[in-house]
Amino acid sequence: MHTAPSPQVRLLQVGDAGEGQRLDNFLARHLKGVPRSHIHRIVRSGEVRVNGGRARAEQKLQSSDLVRIPPVRVAQPDAPRSAPALQFPIVFEDDHLLAINKPEGVAVHGGSGVSFGVIEALRAARPTAKFLELVHRLDRDTSGLLLIAKKRSALTALHAALRERHADKRYLALVAGLWTRGAVMIEAPLHKYLLAGGERRVRVDAQQGQESRTQFRPLERFALAGLQPWGGLSLMQARLLTGRTHQIRVHLAHCGHPIVGDDKYGDDSLNALLARGQAGVPPLRRMFLHAELLAIAHPASGERLELRAPLPENCVQWLHRLRAQCAQS
Repeated sequence: MHTAPSPQVRLLQVGDAGEGQRLDNFLARHLKGVPRSHIHRIVRSGEVRVNGGRARAEQKLQSSDLVRIPPVRVAQPDAPRSAPALQFPIVFEDDHLLAINKPEGVAVHGGSGVSFGVIEALRAARPTAKFLELVHRLDRDTSGLLLIAKKRSALTALHAALRERHADKRYLALVAGLWTRGAVMIEAPLHKYLLAGGERRVRVDAQQGQESRTQFRPLERFALAGLQPWGGLSLMQARLLTGRTHQIRVHLAHCGHPIVGDDKYGDDSLNALLARGQAGVPPLRRMFLHAELLAIAHPASGERLELRAPLPENCVQWLHRLRAQCAQS
């Protein structure tokens, strides 16, 4: 490792390439190797200025904005690691938009101890692409539909559609216990906080939380006598009406039905039991949450796009085995 020399204060005009981008993402692009936590710290401290004034990390930038970037000393590796060029299953692609079926276990971008993610791998695989930016995010352990904009205009339009809740986003989740409530709307405010070690968590908090709404609908129930005290598992469809961090995971845990394999909000004993294949079913070693469907207006034509990402084959086969086991019991 060596320490890069401290740069001078920089004043950068956002320009067309940064139009509509969040301030923290703009800074990450110009401060290579700087942890996100440090970027947020210098924004909160007021060292970063937009048009001479204090700004927020989530503030959207205009092309004419002037951003002050303070000197930042960064420890850099002697031999920078480049992201590998990876391809992902394509659900839809045209000149404006790319939709992929993201595998579980792959981060959407590098940072926080992850050297690269989907977006870096796609840029490496498509070196001639002039523009590739994430439209939204999925948790590392969630599989399914992920949108990438291929033009700044598409990114701006898709961000507006998501912000104004003009998108239909639906997930599949396998949860602990036998769901008996039918279709329900969960309205429980969510608040983000940090653990002592700096890891991010979310909890239901009526005082500090932001409005959060999810519709849940049971699809299948699997009674398993050997899965005590839960008595079985349920396959649920979750429809996001707001887009908070870890929203589906926390809302389901709040309902008493945590997602199978969730290492943050799930049941550790159940997860260990299923991972070892000791409940009369094959081993399951992942969080069973999958972004199945996204319906949204096309950013250029305005026509409705309904995109679907099939469940990974290992999940499909696991459910087949689960159904067979329940039929025999």
